[in-house]
Amino acid sequence: MKEATAARQLEPVAADVWTALRDVLDPELPISIVDMGLVYDVRVSGQEVELDITFTATACPCADFIMHDIRTRLLQEPSIDAVEINIVWDPPWTNERLTQQGRDLLRVYGVSA
Repeated sequence: MKEATAARQLEPVAADVWTALRDVLDPELPISIVDMGLVYDVRVSGQEVELDITFTATACPCADFIMHDIRTRLLQEPSIDAVEINIVWDPPWTNERLTQQGRDLLRVYGVSA
């Protein structure tokens, strides 16, 4: 019984993944990809995480950096063994996806949203 309980504790939950993703910053602005509204969905199956993300533009020069940072951050979690990232374009990103915290941070840095 103790082994089953220990195994369950090693499985991540979506809320933990969202929290970890807040540590991943947009390379151009010091704002998390969550606050930028780039993360569309997170799914967890056992110790595997699958997420749907988008970018602010189809030719985003930072796409590879962001995906690398996502994998690096999530694989630091002892409960995550694999990360699959799907890039989605529907719905397209707009500044309406910014969180209030993201809007506030942009204003601090002199960017209006």
